[in-house]
Amino acid sequence: MKHFAPLLAFALFAAGLAPAFAADPVFPPGVRVGIAPLVGLAPAKTFAGFETSDQGVKVLMTELPAAAFNEVDTAFRNNPAGMTLKPESIETTAGKGYYTTENARDATGNLRRYSMILPGPSFSGYVAVQVPENASRIYTDDAVRQMFATAVVRAEVPVEEQLGLLPFKVTEMSGFKNVRTLAPGAALLLADTADEAKVEASPFMVIGTVNSAPAKPEDRGRFAQQAAAMIPGLREGRITMSEPLRIDGVPGYETRVDGVSGKDNTPVSVVQWLRFGSGNVAMRIIASSPREEWPAAFTRFRAVRDGIQPK
Repeated sequence: MKHFAPLLAFALFAAGLAPAFAADPVFPPGVRVGIAPLVGLAPAKTFAGFETSDQGVKVLMTELPAAAFNEVDTAFRNNPAGMTLKPESIETTAGKGYYTTENARDATGNLRRYSMILPGPSFSGYVAVQVPENASRIYTDDAVRQMFATAVVRAEVPVEEQLGLLPFKVTEMSGFKNVRTLAPGAALLLADTADEAKVEASPFMVIGTVNSAPAKPEDRGRFAQQAAAMIPGLREGRITMSEPLRIDGVPGYETRVDGVSGKDNTPVSVVQWLRFGSGNVAMRIIASSPREEWPAAFTRFRAVRDGIQPK
């Protein structure tokens, strides 16, 4: 493992202090959890969070379902002895959170790992920190705890920020009010409601890319049907149509499925569009609507589909 920049390390050791913080909390692009990173941590290039220049110290920021924090909070209050790794409570800018500390080891050597969960408006914020042994005198337990205390959440990510991360342009929203990245820079959700528990009971779309699509046209029909059979959250699915078509002049495949979705077993109709590109990459669009709303919803789905352009 590479060593930290000599001047930074010398200054910190000479002062006998833990690293200072950035002036204000920073939100990684596309994420609703932010933190004031310790000095020496810069935005990561391959994940949402921060890392040192030698990529030894890592701070991962992500979101979990809202129930995740509630489960930890309930277990901490009602049965702390039953928790495998008992967390400590911490007051953050976003409210009370919980964090754990443990020793670990990977191919590079000994590590100190920290994990924190905190409440958000409709999600749980999650921050994971990894500190290798050769950085532990700078990034101490106390320094990490102080960084955790600066954690903040935001109710939503600005639409422009979310769209800017994607490898394609979405020029038509077709009346969808809730726009959210499911995986920053990878998949986009368009829905009529911001309530995550009710998304499946109204029209919604998921737009992303697939990196394992077949390059040969004769293999695409089977691939489309296999992909449609594995649409997350869709149960009792029955394919009603699957055929090739051209989308904006590019080879594609349309597959329709009837099934049920959501905790209330709502009867839904679903369309999956695959738009094949070069090599094994394809754009995948999944659009679902309660069956009685299908005719109007399908018109909206097509408008969004036809407004998507590669960057």
